[in-house]
Amino acid sequence: MAARSAANAAKLVIGTVALIAAANASASVLQMIMTAGATRVEYKVVLPDGYDPSKEYPGIVALGGGPQTMTTVDGLLERNLRAEAEKRGYIVVAPAAPNGDLFFYGGARIFPAFLQRVLADYKIAGGKFHIAGPSNGGIAALHVAAAYPQYFLSVTAFPGYMWQPSNDKLLAIADMCVYMYVGENDEYRWHGEMQREADFLRSQGTVAQYSVERGQPHRLETLAGASASRLFDGFEATKKGCRAPRK
Repeated sequence: MAARSAANAAKLVIGTVALIAAANASASVLQMIMTAGATRVEYKVVLPDGYDPSKEYPGIVALGGGPQTMTTVDGLLERNLRAEAEKRGYIVVAPAAPNGDLFFYGGARIFPAFLQRVLADYKIAGGKFHIAGPSNGGIAALHVAAAYPQYFLSVTAFPGYMWQPSNDKLLAIADMCVYMYVGENDEYRWHGEMQREADFLRSQGTVAQYSVERGQPHRLETLAGASASRLFDGFEATKKGCRAPRK
């Protein structure tokens, strides 16, 4: 009787461990806090299905729009990134703006320490990320990519343009693939500056895409839900190189 009870208890422990392991494997969005430099940063991490910490995965830094709070981070992950990242095998790290400071204002002070910490915690393929975001997140993505180009393979703004643009800042991202998306019905200020920047980058030999999304307002539904696969198609295309072939 005692032997049977012990065996049953052992089975229960083993089963519990297995359930915990399975739960951890499926709990693919982690809420995290770190100190980057001297700044406290809240962020979330999306891990791919079947995540194995011993393996390398491509990585995405995702920056939310609007006030860049954790609420906007959650919206960005659920609308645009989580499902495809889990399915295609990407790690996504998405920080909220520290102390409410937008990432193209004082919030950029968390970089590059934030990136270095993520690289220490996860095996990111090639030691470089894709960086992406909508609206203020797109502006911030371009700003951060230009400030720390050694950490990035591509930058995607949907929409977004360079904060305080200059040729030098655009040249800093000229070796990345650059993807810009804007709604047909969005305000002209987005269209004009984004097209100018894409044209300049293409003149430098950069693979730079400028896409006007037909019938869309500022908030793009054509890159949300199932259509978010288009964002990941862009990330995947960087494997072909980000410099246009010479004619």
